[in-house]
Amino acid sequence: MLALRLARGSRPLVQLRRLLVAAASAGTGLLLLSVLAEATAHPAGSFPRLLWALVPLAVTVRLAVAVARTDPATRPRDGMSAAGLGPVRLSLVAAISTAVACTLGSVIALAVFLHLRGDVTGLPFDGAGAELLHADLPLPVAASLTLLAVVPLAGSAAVAVALRPRAPRPVQASLPWGVALTACGLAVEAYAGRDTAGLLAGWSLTALGLALAGPALTYACGALVQSARPGALRLLAGRGLQEEAGRVGGPLGLLCAVAVAGFTALALRDRGGLPLSLGPLTGPATALVAGCVAATLLTAAVEARQARAQTRQTLLGLGTPGRVLRTAAGLRATALLTVCAPLSWGVAQLTAAALTR
Repeated sequence: MLALRLARGSRPLVQLRRLLVAAASAGTGLLLLSVLAEATAHPAGSFPRLLWALVPLAVTVRLAVAVARTDPATRPRDGMSAAGLGPVRLSLVAAISTAVACTLGSVIALAVFLHLRGDVTGLPFDGAGAELLHADLPLPVAASLTLLAVVPLAGSAAVAVALRPRAPRPVQASLPWGVALTACGLAVEAYAGRDTAGLLAGWSLTALGLALAGPALTYACGALVQSARPGALRLLAGRGLQEEAGRVGGPLGLLCAVAVAGFTALALRDRGGLPLSLGPLTGPATALVAGCVAATLLTAAVEARQARAQTRQTLLGLGTPGRVLRTAAGLRATALLTVCAPLSWGVAQLTAAALTR
């Protein structure tokens, strides 16, 4: 009940972020149900399609974690522990709020899916949806409910783990692991060739490696900005990047992984493209993944802005012009783009070479 009251009393922007989680959950649930419908009609080859559907599930869960981090209701305050709302209890409240938002999305996905199949009222789009979703075949009820429950359960569990109290670690510590996982991903892709399962495993390792290396890369961008006798503006931008590395580095690495997939698809467009197995659902699934990753990065940026709000107010109180702060923010974004764009392009070229060897 406490989680529901906190959710109901939140500000509009907080509610909007929760609605984004519900929308992502609805898209993922609809995709999972579509894969299940395709599997009932064509059991052979259904397992690779289910594996590819796990990618939107993973980015939806990551978005739910990012939104939970920016939720004011989960932020520790003075006196909250005395009222029985310590860090552990607040993480439980955040997990319940995430479960509610994801469950709402799953219910919407089920309603839309049944409507497209014509199981509720009529056949929209001249029956095209019914043909795509194989409305002539019965849908396993238990399997459908199980798939719809995956997103709320995974999202709430991930939020509870991510928000638990723990000691901070240096952002540079994950760089060797990130480089190693990225190299392993490229090796798996080279070994598997155009095999669907091997490609998914290799790209997943590459994406995880980039996500782990993202904080260290962001920290290095901050060091690069304030190198070579910096002035006040570059010092402000560089120190800001280093402070934000732990928050925005992981989502930035995931965005690099999405960019790698896009660059690889462009490099292979004359050689059959990427061997994805989602069929007509490839476009919607790609849009869902890209949207969730972009929303996660924006949400992480909001969290970073909230964390430096006091510093911003102090600088403004000392007479710092607002134009200087905006210029520093633009310099931070330019530095990240300058480093991440060539990195994504280079990894994509290596991926394309591995898939065509």
